[in-house]
Amino acid sequence: MFGKQEDIAVQEQSTDQKNIASSEASPVQPSEGTAAANGDGQDGSEVPVADIIDTKKKGFLSYFTTKEFYIILLLGQTLAIANTATSTFTTLLGMEGTSIPAFQTFFNYVLLNIIFTPYTIYRYGIKRWLRLMLKDGWKYIIFAFFDVEGNYFIVLAYRYTTILSAQLINFWAIVVVVVVSFLFLHVRYHWAQIGGILICIGGMGILIASDHITGSNGGKALDQVKGDLFALLAATMYGLSNTTEEYFVSTRPMYEVIGQLSFFGMIIMGAQAGIFDRQSFRDAVWNGKVGGYLTGYTLCLSLFYTLAPIMYRLSSAAFFNISLLTGNFWNVCIGIKVFHYSVHWMYPIAFVLIIVGQMIYYLGRTVLGEARKPWLGRNQEKGVSGLFTARRKIDTEVPHARRESISPA
Repeated sequence: MFGKQEDIAVQEQSTDQKNIASSEASPVQPSEGTAAANGDGQDGSEVPVADIIDTKKKGFLSYFTTKEFYIILLLGQTLAIANTATSTFTTLLGMEGTSIPAFQTFFNYVLLNIIFTPYTIYRYGIKRWLRLMLKDGWKYIIFAFFDVEGNYFIVLAYRYTTILSAQLINFWAIVVVVVVSFLFLHVRYHWAQIGGILICIGGMGILIASDHITGSNGGKALDQVKGDLFALLAATMYGLSNTTEEYFVSTRPMYEVIGQLSFFGMIIMGAQAGIFDRQSFRDAVWNGKVGGYLTGYTLCLSLFYTLAPIMYRLSSAAFFNISLLTGNFWNVCIGIKVFHYSVHWMYPIAFVLIIVGQMIYYLGRTVLGEARKPWLGRNQEKGVSGLFTARRKIDTEVPHARRESISPA
């Protein structure tokens, strides 16, 4: 899946590699002070551009002074609210007597496909798009399969087990992301990242405990074992999907990735709905409310899918998943108005704990943060120079970084 990339992605790159190579071959050497600060250049070799940019803002908490950190924090909560909104619309559909998990999500892929596939064809041309489909289509089919099955099995899990159990098992997605990223993408986690993940999970545990105390999020399981197995399978699929998408959006344009995901996801989900949802479709209640709920669900989920690649570029699949842990808090906030929930005193504590965990996750990060992907090379030369990528930041700041790091001849 993670093989050599097509030259299609090069269209989004803004810097000519030959120019970079020639500038790096300049006879002007780094100053002695810069070489010592970066721990490189002692043998006359030039310090990598990414390292120069990372050391521009020194200090243990330097990453917290960048706008990227606050964009990530805000974006993570936006995604959590959008995800919570989809759960709310699903609950409202169930209250109306409509439960069509595959068919319900099918519209999301259709809408995304209508938006992003034509734009991809416009940017590449029909010949290059067909070439992309023939060359890399199998990779996107696997990616789409992971995503579709994650969406399908989590809905099935809620049919048979309690929401409390499903949320506990959903932590497995974070484990899958960390393990797959470590083994296949060569990601090495900082102690603060591990600590931040554990603190966020602790905050989520408090949320679940308060739900159990109040009895607002439990329910009675129809078949506990079957439901828990479905939840475990869904969490595994989500973890694989998230990691795969992080890889793709770091090496390809976002419109290509979303377009291919929605194109093949629409086909897979459509076939699945035709096979498994026929009886549910016939038994479903159809009225104006159901139409409104389906529309709301589709729009919120499409927004979620559109913003998620930005999070993967700015951060990582691991942070993406821990950001969604606050979803249960937002679920209760919406539930107070829609379902008349009551807020337990532990909820604000849990929410603050999860946010603190997210900040600790980034403790001591560099200026480039997790936007700098280890599988793309020291200067991200194997990646795409797109919106919010470390490659774009490096390309933009190369002249300024070199002026600061190279002494006059």
